[in-house]
Amino acid sequence: MRRYEKLIGENIFQECEQDGMRNVIEKHMRNGVIFKGFRGVTISEEAKIGSGTVIEEYVIIGGNSVIGGGSFISSFSRIENSEIGEGTRVVSSNISDSSIGSFATVGPYAHIHTSSKIGDETRIGNFVEIKNSVLGNGSKAAHLAYIGDTDIGKKCNIGCGVIFVNYNGKEKRRSKVGNGAFIGSNSNVIAPVVVEDGAYLAAGSTLTVDLPKGSLCIARSRETVKENGNKYYDKGYTK
Repeated sequence: MRRYEKLIGENIFQECEQDGMRNVIEKHMRNGVIFKGFRGVTISEEAKIGSGTVIEEYVIIGGNSVIGGGSFISSFSRIENSEIGEGTRVVSSNISDSSIGSFATVGPYAHIHTSSKIGDETRIGNFVEIKNSVLGNGSKAAHLAYIGDTDIGKKCNIGCGVIFVNYNGKEKRRSKVGNGAFIGSNSNVIAPVVVEDGAYLAAGSTLTVDLPKGSLCIARSRETVKENGNKYYDKGYTK
């Protein structure tokens, strides 16, 4: 009986043997990788995983992926031909042909693909899609954003519901966001534009022009409220 079986039980590899994963998983265990279970785990022979990384069940690591030591890959994550830095957490997310820095957090349910480069100590949150883009060290896109064909600097904040509009119906165009910029929630950034360092785009704006360094842009009209303007309102409905 192998020593790994003595540690966890004789049937430890029952699931992974069915998928032909036993030898691959044993190799990574010898190198200090920690598996929380084996059901649904698929790892390519070419993949490299650092010591101390924790991998849960139902994880797919394919191609020439490289995962740094001390990382955490949760169930229902897929990593394909990508590089993950040390100490990074990937939670139920899809990463392909891209790189993630060290001590970053990704997910749940994020999608990073098409040669994207994500820096160290970044935060990519719920339902964020990043395509062919760069996100600098310390920047955050916490939830519900689309970042396509955009270069974003360091320590930027991308608000909830932000869309970088990269396609005009005929061609893809690229935008650039400088260091320390703030893109307010529910904003549209229509390429090609340049948002310089420290610029602030107010929530609910649609941006079509370049923003100078340290500027504030409010690209929305003021509310117009007309009392009793709703001719369809039935006053008895709320009683």
